[in-house]
Amino acid sequence: MFVLDSRLQQDTVPIGDFPLCRLLLMNDAHYPWFILVPRREDVSELFQLDAGDQQALWQETTQLAEMLKDTFAADKMNVATLGNMVNQLHMHVVVRRREDVAWPAPVWGKHPAQPYSEEQVAAIRSKLRLVLAENFSFVEV
Repeated sequence: MFVLDSRLQQDTVPIGDFPLCRLLLMNDAHYPWFILVPRREDVSELFQLDAGDQQALWQETTQLAEMLKDTFAADKMNVATLGNMVNQLHMHVVVRRREDVAWPAPVWGKHPAQPYSEEQVAAIRSKLRLVLAENFSFVEV
């Protein structure tokens, strides 16, 4: 049974589900920073997914990245899977803009997280509802 890592639960806001992955919003208003987590038990590495899930993860990642680039006017999209702090396999999809507080450095550990307000999260959800319709179900909060 899939269980979300406690650190991801603590640091993110749930958005919804693609067919394979749970979509989370990192609770850091410095950047539109999203995380995809395959809903598979005990998976920490890409190669532990079967071929179909590997393909689905890549499709969901690229679909999300393209949609976020357009929706949030990105200068660059950062996509990465690290897992040094959180062992559960997860894919970071981060909208980067030249004026963001960490540009051009990586976002990790650059500045303390600035939590979103409820209004900011609601605004992001509204934007996503306009572009994430097919094969996506929103979590109601």
